[in-house]
Amino acid sequence: MKRLLTIATTILFIIAGCAGCKKSGITNDGVITVDVTASYPKKELILQDFMDVEYVALETNDEFVCQDLVRDVTGSMIILRNRSQDGNIFIFDRSGRAIKRINRYGQGGEEYTVYTGIVLDEDRGEIFVNDRPSRRILVYDLDGNFKRVIRHDDSINVEYMYNFDRDHLIGNNSWQKVDRKVPFAIISKADGSLRGNIQIQAKDDINMRAEFEDERYGSYYYAPDMYKGLIPYIESWILVEQSSDTVYRYRPDHTLTPFIVRTPPVSMDTRIFLLPSMFTDRYYFMDVVKIESELGRDLFPATHLMYDKEEDALFEYTVYNDDYTDNRPVEINRSNPVNGEIAAYISIQAPDLIEDYENGKLRGRLAEIAAGLDGESNPVIMLLKYKK
Repeated sequence: MKRLLTIATTILFIIAGCAGCKKSGITNDGVITVDVTASYPKKELILQDFMDVEYVALETNDEFVCQDLVRDVTGSMIILRNRSQDGNIFIFDRSGRAIKRINRYGQGGEEYTVYTGIVLDEDRGEIFVNDRPSRRILVYDLDGNFKRVIRHDDSINVEYMYNFDRDHLIGNNSWQKVDRKVPFAIISKADGSLRGNIQIQAKDDINMRAEFEDERYGSYYYAPDMYKGLIPYIESWILVEQSSDTVYRYRPDHTLTPFIVRTPPVSMDTRIFLLPSMFTDRYYFMDVVKIESELGRDLFPATHLMYDKEEDALFEYTVYNDDYTDNRPVEINRSNPVNGEIAAYISIQAPDLIEDYENGKLRGRLAEIAAGLDGESNPVIMLLKYKK
């Protein structure tokens, strides 16, 4: 078992990607080192001990039968889309009451064809919908009326995006692109111009794909779905570039600092990646993921790691949800980031909740919600909020 070693750092990390870092004691900058080849002791946590948990039961009616991809949450609204590319965008209030269903799917200049990231600017009453294949962001009001189009800058093809401030979005370049010179950018909400590129050293020849050839389907690949390139963290952003040895923290004043450094360096020979997932005041959750090359087995075996800031140590972790009576683990690595108020969300399907309720496995607010569901109910959204 190995304890976490922290490292001394300088601003040169930003340019050099922390090549040749020296391991030493804890630093004022709080940069940590993770040895992705090491073994660590195990630790168990209760989710409610370090996060506030809010359950939102989404209203279900003929117009609001939806799936569970939460795209944004504000102080009073939740915006979702379906996993299928059917064009539907659903707006609920924070209590789960259905407000509006929007669908501008199509081939026209005011419509989207494939929509990945969706950002809700509640103050301005605008919805930003990213149509990555056409390299455009469509802007609508809260009733779905078209307002303007923002075209991607030539240097970036936005995959996911979030509110950065009143006038800008923050987006990450599609990790599938070969050219990784501009992994992240600050984008004007008015016209799409770049406030500036966030420069991180990247290696074009390193990727997380497991590629295969098939007589019937030709060439295809799989990639780990726990990869999150852009993670909101209170009043900052965690930037993860698959080919970089350093995870960075980006702040509203546009300063970029090293946050986590992996060792040994990332390599296509070993194909071991460090993929952060969620950050709290005390705990930093991440996965060490190995890319396998044989189909028919677990392509992406993962070790769940957690850095405990108070103990200055790394652990393999299991987190339990105390609203279940049977020590139900929480898949932190598969939670989805939201914003600076809400670290992540997890969706729970109604039939699963009903079964657990009937078997006496739920308590508290979750049990109350499950008692009012039926098999056709919309999912229940679990919001993991930073404790105040």
